[in-house]
Amino acid sequence: MSPAAAAQPPPKPTPPGHPTLPPTAAAERLAWLDALRGIGAMAVVAEHLLPWFLPSLRPFWFSLGVYGIMVFFLVSGYIIPASLERHGDVRRFWIGRAFRLYPLYLGVTALVVGLAWWVPVRGEVPRDGSAVAAHATMLLDVVSVGGVADTMWTLSYEMVFYLLVTALFVAGVHRRSGLLAVLFAAGSVVVGVAVAGAVVSGGWVAYASAAVFAAGLACVVSGRFRAAGACALGLMGVTLLVLGSRVPWMGVTVLGVMFAGTAVHRWERGRGTLWPVAAAAALVAVAPVRAVMSGWWWAEPDVWITTLVLAAVTFAGAMALRGRRLPRLLTWLGLISYSLYLVHHPLLKYFYEVTGDLRRSPLPLQLAMSVAALAVVLGVSALAYRFVERPMQALGRRLARA
Repeated sequence: MSPAAAAQPPPKPTPPGHPTLPPTAAAERLAWLDALRGIGAMAVVAEHLLPWFLPSLRPFWFSLGVYGIMVFFLVSGYIIPASLERHGDVRRFWIGRAFRLYPLYLGVTALVVGLAWWVPVRGEVPRDGSAVAAHATMLLDVVSVGGVADTMWTLSYEMVFYLLVTALFVAGVHRRSGLLAVLFAAGSVVVGVAVAGAVVSGGWVAYASAAVFAAGLACVVSGRFRAAGACALGLMGVTLLVLGSRVPWMGVTVLGVMFAGTAVHRWERGRGTLWPVAAAAALVAVAPVRAVMSGWWWAEPDVWITTLVLAAVTFAGAMALRGRRLPRLLTWLGLISYSLYLVHHPLLKYFYEVTGDLRRSPLPLQLAMSVAALAVVLGVSALAYRFVERPMQALGRRLARA
């Protein structure tokens, strides 16, 4: 999960004769999700800050970045389908998602491109219209296009999940979350052995997916040919996940993790069991063992398993504390987590351009610059949440109600 999945979870229905929770109690009951987002966001920030500013403190027995995004994906899986099912309105769901994700995303894109004269855009971003098409859909990683900000790759898998969940909901088969978690987790093992990289690639993939994306969402939001449009989007998402991802086993693994989060939510509501979650976890843990393309250091089996266990324990621990008062700092970090996630990497690059290479500097200077960089990142993230995210979310809610 990325931080993008910050839709508010549905409250449990209040049985007849039972008092409704006051707002403060309800907020405390949901605070654990914000705390998880805050932990996930800060883990990703640490993953990118430590190698540049404090390399001696970077852990190598687990991956901070993968730990953070796995926490995010679990939160997304837990809450996104529940949010859609709560309202039962795919039009409202997509309007909310658009105003939740795109304003800040487009703002960060404009910032990075606008300052390319100072810090060039990454080489993985094509210098043609396919980059525009891929950024417009957020399907970056599954069409083999790099994002202008390094962290945007995870939004590809969030978007595929939204497309698939919408298709399942419209088709009326959305309650099979446990089965889906196991199928995708098993698929990650098979895909890892059989598929070495993107089978389909080239600019045409970004253009074609953008056309299907626009047409399908127009059907879903307008209500005309909604079922056909939703199913086309879901099918496209899964196809790109397997055939278009740079590292296919990783993309399929992410969907297994997200549906495991959904299965946990159904178990909590008394609508399922936990055995599919356990089976999916075991399959995901072995996914990179025989994978053809597992070339990152964190995909080493021991590091991968340690990282997954830490993410699962963090999620379970926060869930056990739901309803209790949690540190306000964590919940605040959760509120600004999407901004924190998107803006921190460009800001760290700009900060690095000013300070220069600090990797061989004295430790006190490294610590001082790390604190300064973190203060800048947190300050800008708070401003982005206050003046971009929050007003756009409010506008989205008004439009959805209209």
